[in-house]
Amino acid sequence: MAPARMMAVVCNDRLGMKIHVNATLRTPLGTLKKLITAHPGTYWNKTVLKKGYTIFKDHMCLGNYEIHDGMNLELY
Repeated sequence: MAPARMMAVVCNDRLGMKIHVNATLRTPLGTLKKLITAHPGTYWNKTVLKKGYTIFKDHMCLGNYEIHDGMNLELY
């Protein structure tokens, strides 16, 4: 089995700050939220990740939602 390739995910919060986080396709979104919210110092379980009208579930992986390298997500 080949090692998972790292990719950069960009997250925009409502205050205009962009957060760049490295992850793999197998990274659960709950773990990604913990990495993202460590930068601004907010609680990971009180935040919501969205892309358009899709709200991402914490137990699903990035590959399940077809999130690829350089994709922008919204943090609410």
